[in-house]
Amino acid sequence: MAAAQHRIEAARPTGGPAPDPPRVAWRKQMRQSVLDAARDLTCEAGWDQVSLSAVAARAEVSRPSVYKEFGNRAGLGRALVILETQQFLAGVADVLDPGAPDSHACLRAAILYVLQEADNQPLIRAVITAARKGSDSLLPYLTARADPIFDAGQTLVQGWLAARYPQQHTESVQMAADIIVRMTISHLILPADEQHLTAQRLATAALQLLR
Repeated sequence: MAAAQHRIEAARPTGGPAPDPPRVAWRKQMRQSVLDAARDLTCEAGWDQVSLSAVAARAEVSRPSVYKEFGNRAGLGRALVILETQQFLAGVADVLDPGAPDSHACLRAAILYVLQEADNQPLIRAVITAARKGSDSLLPYLTARADPIFDAGQTLVQGWLAARYPQQHTESVQMAADIIVRMTISHLILPADEQHLTAQRLATAALQLLR
Protein backbone atom coordinates (compact mmCIF):
# COMPACT_ATOMS: atom_id res chain seq x y z
CA MET A 1 0.00 0.00 0.00
CA ALA A 2 2.89 2.34 0.79
CA ALA A 3 4.33 1.80 -2.69
CA ALA A 4 1.00 2.63 -4.31
CA GLN A 5 0.66 5.76 -2.16
CA HIS A 6 4.16 6.84 -3.23
CA ARG A 7 3.18 6.49 -6.91
CA ILE A 8 0.16 8.72 -6.31
CA GLU A 9 2.27 11.43 -4.71
CA ALA A 10 4.72 11.34 -7.62
CA ALA A 11 1.95 11.52 -10.22
CA ARG A 12 0.15 14.58 -8.83
CA PRO A 13 0.03 17.45 -11.33
CA THR A 14 1.62 20.80 -10.57
CA GLY A 15 -1.09 22.85 -12.28
CA GLY A 16 -4.68 22.66 -13.48
CA PRO A 17 -7.63 21.51 -11.36
CA ALA A 18 -7.14 20.81 -7.68
CA PRO A 19 -6.03 17.22 -7.08
CA ASP A 20 -8.34 14.69 -5.50
CA PRO A 21 -8.18 14.29 -1.75
CA PRO A 22 -5.50 11.74 -0.80
CA ARG A 23 -8.01 9.01 0.03
CA VAL A 24 -9.84 9.41 -3.31
CA ALA A 25 -6.59 9.62 -5.26
CA TRP A 26 -5.27 6.48 -3.58
CA ARG A 27 -8.47 4.58 -4.31
CA LYS A 28 -8.39 5.52 -8.03
CA GLN A 29 -4.73 4.56 -8.31
CA MET A 30 -5.29 1.35 -6.36
CA ARG A 31 -8.22 0.37 -8.57
CA GLN A 32 -6.24 0.92 -11.75
CA SER A 33 -3.21 -0.91 -10.36
CA VAL A 34 -5.37 -3.90 -9.46
CA LEU A 35 -7.02 -3.97 -12.89
CA ASP A 36 -3.62 -3.73 -14.58
CA ALA A 37 -2.32 -6.57 -12.42
CA ALA A 38 -5.38 -8.74 -13.11
CA ARG A 39 -5.04 -8.09 -16.83
CA ASP A 40 -1.33 -9.00 -16.84
CA LEU A 41 -1.88 -12.18 -14.85
CA THR A 42 -4.77 -13.23 -17.09
CA CYS A 43 -2.65 -12.70 -20.20
CA GLU A 44 0.16 -14.72 -18.65
CA ALA A 45 -1.74 -17.71 -17.29
CA GLY A 46 -5.48 -17.36 -18.01
CA TRP A 47 -8.22 -16.15 -15.69
CA ASP A 48 -8.72 -19.65 -14.25
CA GLN A 49 -5.30 -19.34 -12.62
CA VAL A 50 -5.76 -15.81 -11.26
CA SER A 51 -6.34 -15.43 -7.52
CA LEU A 52 -7.08 -12.26 -5.58
CA SER A 53 -3.98 -12.88 -3.50
CA ALA A 54 -1.80 -12.93 -6.61
CA VAL A 55 -3.48 -9.82 -7.98
CA ALA A 56 -2.98 -7.96 -4.70
CA ALA A 57 0.68 -8.96 -4.58
CA ARG A 58 1.28 -7.87 -8.19
CA ALA A 59 -0.50 -4.55 -7.59
CA GLU A 60 1.35 -4.03 -4.28
CA VAL A 61 -1.86 -3.50 -2.30
CA SER A 62 -3.50 -5.47 0.47
CA ARG A 63 -5.92 -8.30 -0.27
CA PRO A 64 -8.65 -6.68 1.88
CA SER A 65 -8.35 -3.53 -0.27
CA VAL A 66 -9.06 -5.59 -3.37
CA TYR A 67 -12.09 -7.19 -1.72
CA LYS A 68 -13.38 -3.83 -0.54
CA GLU A 69 -13.13 -2.32 -4.04
CA PHE A 70 -14.40 -5.23 -6.15
CA GLY A 71 -16.36 -7.39 -3.72
CA ASN A 72 -14.99 -10.74 -4.88
CA ARG A 73 -13.18 -12.44 -7.74
CA ALA A 74 -16.28 -12.30 -9.95
CA GLY A 75 -16.55 -8.56 -9.35
CA LEU A 76 -12.95 -8.08 -10.38
CA GLY A 77 -13.48 -10.15 -13.53
CA ARG A 78 -16.51 -8.13 -14.46
CA ALA A 79 -14.71 -4.81 -13.91
CA LEU A 80 -11.77 -6.03 -15.98
CA VAL A 81 -13.97 -7.06 -18.91
CA ILE A 82 -16.00 -3.84 -18.80
CA LEU A 83 -12.82 -1.75 -18.95
CA GLU A 84 -11.41 -3.81 -21.83
CA THR A 85 -14.75 -3.70 -23.65
CA GLN A 86 -14.99 0.07 -23.43
CA GLN A 87 -11.60 0.43 -25.06
CA PHE A 88 -12.32 -2.26 -27.65
CA LEU A 89 -15.71 -0.86 -28.71
CA ALA A 90 -14.29 2.64 -28.98
CA GLY A 91 -12.18 1.30 -31.84
CA VAL A 92 -15.22 -0.37 -33.43
CA ALA A 93 -17.15 2.91 -33.23
CA ASP A 94 -14.35 4.66 -35.08
CA VAL A 95 -14.58 2.13 -37.91
CA LEU A 96 -18.38 2.45 -38.12
CA ASP A 97 -18.03 5.83 -39.78
CA PRO A 98 -21.49 7.47 -39.84
CA GLY A 99 -20.52 9.44 -42.93
CA ALA A 100 -19.28 6.53 -45.04
CA PRO A 101 -21.56 6.15 -48.09
CA ASP A 102 -21.36 2.37 -48.42
CA SER A 103 -23.10 0.69 -45.48
CA HIS A 104 -21.99 -2.80 -46.46
CA ALA A 105 -18.34 -1.81 -46.78
CA CYS A 106 -18.49 0.03 -43.48
CA LEU A 107 -20.05 -2.87 -41.62
CA ARG A 108 -17.69 -5.36 -43.24
CA ALA A 109 -14.74 -3.24 -42.09
CA ALA A 110 -16.09 -3.08 -38.53
CA ILE A 111 -16.56 -6.86 -38.33
CA LEU A 112 -13.09 -7.42 -39.78
CA TYR A 113 -11.68 -4.97 -37.22
CA VAL A 114 -13.22 -7.01 -34.40
CA LEU A 115 -11.86 -10.30 -35.74
CA GLN A 116 -8.38 -8.90 -36.26
CA GLU A 117 -8.17 -6.75 -33.16
CA ALA A 118 -9.15 -9.66 -30.94
CA ASP A 119 -5.88 -11.27 -32.03
CA ASN A 120 -3.99 -8.09 -31.16
CA GLN A 121 -5.53 -7.47 -27.72
CA PRO A 122 -3.62 -9.66 -25.22
CA LEU A 123 -6.49 -10.07 -22.75
CA ILE A 124 -9.15 -10.96 -25.30
CA ARG A 125 -6.72 -13.23 -27.12
CA ALA A 126 -5.92 -15.02 -23.86
CA VAL A 127 -9.60 -15.54 -23.04
CA ILE A 128 -10.50 -16.76 -26.53
CA THR A 129 -7.48 -19.07 -26.73
CA ALA A 130 -8.47 -20.63 -23.42
CA ALA A 131 -12.09 -20.94 -24.52
CA ARG A 132 -11.08 -22.83 -27.65
CA LYS A 133 -9.42 -25.34 -25.33
CA GLY A 134 -12.58 -25.67 -23.28
CA SER A 135 -11.39 -23.55 -20.37
CA ASP A 136 -11.46 -20.08 -18.83
CA SER A 137 -14.31 -18.87 -16.68
CA LEU A 138 -13.85 -15.27 -17.81
CA LEU A 139 -15.47 -16.05 -21.17
CA PRO A 140 -19.09 -15.57 -19.97
CA TYR A 141 -18.33 -11.95 -19.17
CA LEU A 142 -17.42 -11.43 -22.81
CA THR A 143 -20.41 -13.21 -24.30
CA ALA A 144 -23.52 -13.37 -22.18
CA ARG A 145 -23.72 -11.34 -19.00
CA ALA A 146 -25.19 -7.85 -18.96
CA ASP A 147 -23.14 -4.78 -19.87
CA PRO A 148 -19.88 -6.16 -21.27
CA ILE A 149 -19.18 -6.82 -24.89
CA PHE A 150 -22.45 -8.49 -25.90
CA ASP A 151 -24.94 -5.89 -24.69
CA ALA A 152 -22.61 -2.96 -25.33
CA GLY A 153 -21.86 -4.24 -28.83
CA GLN A 154 -25.54 -4.64 -29.62
CA THR A 155 -26.27 -1.10 -28.47
CA LEU A 156 -23.47 0.28 -30.64
CA VAL A 157 -24.46 -1.65 -33.78
CA GLN A 158 -28.17 -1.09 -33.30
CA GLY A 159 -27.64 2.67 -33.05
CA TRP A 160 -25.57 2.66 -36.21
CA LEU A 161 -28.13 0.59 -38.13
CA ALA A 162 -31.03 2.76 -36.93
CA ALA A 163 -29.26 5.86 -38.24
CA ARG A 164 -28.49 4.17 -41.57
CA TYR A 165 -31.94 2.65 -42.03
CA PRO A 166 -34.41 5.03 -40.38
CA GLN A 167 -37.30 3.59 -42.39
CA GLN A 168 -36.89 0.13 -40.86
CA HIS A 169 -38.94 -1.15 -37.95
CA THR A 170 -37.17 -1.28 -34.62
CA GLU A 171 -37.58 -5.05 -34.44
CA SER A 172 -35.80 -5.54 -37.77
CA VAL A 173 -32.92 -3.34 -36.66
CA GLN A 174 -32.66 -5.18 -33.36
CA MET A 175 -32.64 -8.53 -35.15
CA ALA A 176 -29.91 -7.44 -37.54
CA ALA A 177 -27.79 -6.08 -34.69
CA ASP A 178 -28.25 -9.30 -32.73
CA ILE A 179 -27.12 -11.38 -35.71
CA ILE A 180 -24.07 -9.20 -36.30
CA VAL A 181 -22.86 -9.26 -32.71
CA ARG A 182 -23.79 -12.86 -31.91
CA MET A 183 -22.26 -14.29 -35.08
CA THR A 184 -19.14 -12.15 -34.86
CA ILE A 185 -18.48 -13.39 -31.31
CA SER A 186 -19.17 -16.94 -32.45
CA HIS A 187 -16.57 -16.64 -35.19
CA LEU A 188 -14.09 -15.20 -32.71
CA ILE A 189 -14.30 -18.36 -30.65
CA LEU A 190 -14.72 -20.86 -33.49
CA PRO A 191 -13.42 -19.34 -36.73
CA ALA A 192 -14.82 -21.01 -39.83
CA ASP A 193 -12.95 -19.24 -42.61
CA GLU A 194 -10.50 -16.48 -43.39
CA GLN A 195 -11.35 -13.33 -41.51
CA HIS A 196 -12.06 -11.14 -44.52
CA LEU A 197 -14.46 -13.75 -45.94
CA THR A 198 -16.25 -14.05 -42.60
CA ALA A 199 -16.65 -10.28 -42.41
CA GLN A 200 -18.01 -10.16 -45.96
CA ARG A 201 -20.56 -12.92 -45.35
CA LEU A 202 -21.78 -11.63 -41.99
CA ALA A 203 -22.26 -8.10 -43.33
CA THR A 204 -24.18 -9.41 -46.34
CA ALA A 205 -26.42 -11.69 -44.27
CA ALA A 206 -27.29 -9.03 -41.70
CA LEU A 207 -28.03 -6.26 -44.16
CA GLN A 208 -30.31 -8.48 -46.23
CA LEU A 209 -32.78 -8.25 -43.34
CA LEU A 210 -33.02 -4.50 -43.86
CA ARG A 211 -33.71 -4.42 -47.60
